[in-house]
Amino acid sequence: MAQAITIARPYAQAVFKLAQAQQRLPAWSDMVNLVATVVTDPRVKALITDPKVPTERVVSIVLGVCEGKLDQAGKNYVHVLADNDRLTVADEIAAIYAQLRADAERTVKAELVSATTADATQQAQIVAALKKRLQREVELTCRVDPALLGGAIVRAGDLVIDGSVSGQLQRLAVKLSH
Repeated sequence: MAQAITIARPYAQAVFKLAQAQQRLPAWSDMVNLVATVVTDPRVKALITDPKVPTERVVSIVLGVCEGKLDQAGKNYVHVLADNDRLTVADEIAAIYAQLRADAERTVKAELVSATTADATQQAQIVAALKKRLQREVELTCRVDPALLGGAIVRAGDLVIDGSVSGQLQRLAVKLSH
C-alpha cells in the first residue's frame, strides 16, 4: 500500500497542478474518480494485470467505458497511466488528488455517526464547532449506528472525537483493567 501511494503521489500532484492551472478542480475530480472506478472493477483490473492483453486494448476498454465523460486531457491522463503501467494506482491517485483539492479549497469531509438521527440543529452545531477547530469549511455526512448505545462519534480527517456510550464504556474497561 505504501508503495502504491508513493507511486501515485507524483501523478496526483501533476494532475492537481494542471487542474488548478485550468481552474477546473471539480471537473478533474470527476475524471480521476471515474477512471479509478473503472480500473478497480474486477473485470477491468484482470485485463490490466494480464500481460497478454496489450496496453492499447486496455486503454480502448477504459476509454470506451468512460465515453463522453472525459475531455481530451482526461483521455491523455488514461494514456499516460497506461503507458507507464500505472493504471493499477488510479484509485490512490484519486484519493491523493481529493486531499490536495480539499487542502487548496480549505475544506474537510466529516462524518457524524450517532446512535439516533441527529436533527438539523445538532448537525449545525457540530459543523460550527468543527469549522472553528479546524479552520476549514466542513462537509458533514451523517449516519446512524444503534450499536453506539448513545452519543456520537465525529471523524474529520485524522481527528476522531468519540463521545459514544460504547466508547466511554470501552475506555472505562481499559482503566479498570490496569
